[in-house]
Amino acid sequence: MKNRLKNIGLLIGAFLLLFVASCDDIDPITEEIQFDRVFTPLELDVKISNQVTAILNWSVVENIDHYVIEFSKDSLAFTDIINTVTVLPAEIPYSITLEGATQYSARLKGVSINEGQDDSKWAKIAFKTKDENIFEPLTDENIGKSSVTLNWPSGSEVTHFIITQGDIQRNITDEEKVAGEATITGLTYDTQYKIVMYDGTNPKQRGAVTFTTMPEGITLSATDDLNEIITNAAEGDVFLLEGGDYTAYGGTITINKSIKLKGLLSSDKPILHVQFVLEEGVQSAEFISLEMNGNYLDSETGLEEMLDNAFQYATSDAAYGLLKIEGCNVHNYNKSFISGGSVAFSATSILVDNCIVSDILNDGGDFMDFRKSYIANLTVQNTTFYNCATDTVRDFVRMDGSSKGNAYDDGSNIPVIDINHCTFYNVMNSSSSTKRFFYVRWTQHTLISSGNLFAEMGNSVYSNQSLTLQPDCSGNNYFNAENYYVPDTGGKNLVDNSSDYTTLNPGFSDAANGDFTISETTLIDNLVGDPRWR
Repeated sequence: MKNRLKNIGLLIGAFLLLFVASCDDIDPITEEIQFDRVFTPLELDVKISNQVTAILNWSVVENIDHYVIEFSKDSLAFTDIINTVTVLPAEIPYSITLEGATQYSARLKGVSINEGQDDSKWAKIAFKTKDENIFEPLTDENIGKSSVTLNWPSGSEVTHFIITQGDIQRNITDEEKVAGEATITGLTYDTQYKIVMYDGTNPKQRGAVTFTTMPEGITLSATDDLNEIITNAAEGDVFLLEGGDYTAYGGTITINKSIKLKGLLSSDKPILHVQFVLEEGVQSAEFISLEMNGNYLDSETGLEEMLDNAFQYATSDAAYGLLKIEGCNVHNYNKSFISGGSVAFSATSILVDNCIVSDILNDGGDFMDFRKSYIANLTVQNTTFYNCATDTVRDFVRMDGSSKGNAYDDGSNIPVIDINHCTFYNVMNSSSSTKRFFYVRWTQHTLISSGNLFAEMGNSVYSNQSLTLQPDCSGNNYFNAENYYVPDTGGKNLVDNSSDYTTLNPGFSDAANGDFTISETTLIDNLVGDPRWR
């Protein structure tokens, strides 16, 4: 027995010696694979912001000390390197300001933190900057009847302007270049001009601005009685309104002739407490740079009242021309922003541009309401709407057709509704009812929604009517406005069927107090919403 145990022990000892010897032959475990070269940066992308700022972004890998970027004025040839920069991983994405309207290439390589490891191969990308615009924003104070004053950063490399109308070249003096300011004279009143500023004999754009010179007109002050003056006005009269609160008259003003009212300064808008009612004979009614407040003091009762509509059509069977509402702030009306009510009329066009519209209650009327009428072209652009159709939820644009007795819907009239680059916040925001952005029941019509920013839109939808045609949508953003892009289970609601909409949080600066400045750079770069907030 002892011999057997001894033999077993010898066998075990021999096995252990063999195992230890075998283990000595096994390579040690490799905890990290060391490559000869750093990985090439992946997902290299470039976005152009503010025309001339290139923002480069890429995915970061481990063991990188820094990156090297080389820029060249070509398309992936890299024959003329104009700039080389070193970028730390913490500095990604990297931004650089370049020349406008220029083709560039960028190549990027990673440099290892490990000594002896080779740099990565180059990742390459080509891009082109947009036309540059270094002009400072143009204000009304800078625009006269026959002149305009332009400003830009002093000392900039600029040589001349091209002025249209007329494609006139006007050279920039050395003094103007140093000052960054030039006054251009000899313009025609009430005329739209475009001025482009260039650098060089082989010119490259440095700035561009479009404006309309001031019209000839009758200047009014805040003590004037608007109702009396407009009632006695002649066809085609133009009134230039100084800033101030126009309290000499509040209430309804009837207009039966073509007329233009324009605030002298957009920075000091005249405040009007009126409702404009358009009667037959109005072929052109223009309201520019005004503040319209529907709250007014009733001269008979001494009580504060609220007007129903900011703008109203009042004559049946009339053929109206243009209604233009530009650069206006409109707020505190009980029913509608623009009302056709129950009258039947036609109009060639309505243009709403560069306005801020808020607190329209829609008590008994839709926001833009044309139930028996025909508007050939309704364009709403560059405008902000907030806190509208919330107390009494109604539809945003209503056009009833032949199914509701509209005689204009006879197959020969096709309305076009184009709403673009607007910001909508808390509009038709209801949890209890579903209202429509487009409540259009014409046999044939065209609906366009492009570059708009919708936020906090409640249960509202583009439309849920069988007679409303699919809107042509592009470049919109929807935040807390799911019904505008998510189909309902029954497939009844019309939604954005494009491939380029987004659902980003715009990051408004102070929406509760009417500041809709956005912080989301993707929306800024994609030019979404009212331009004033980008």
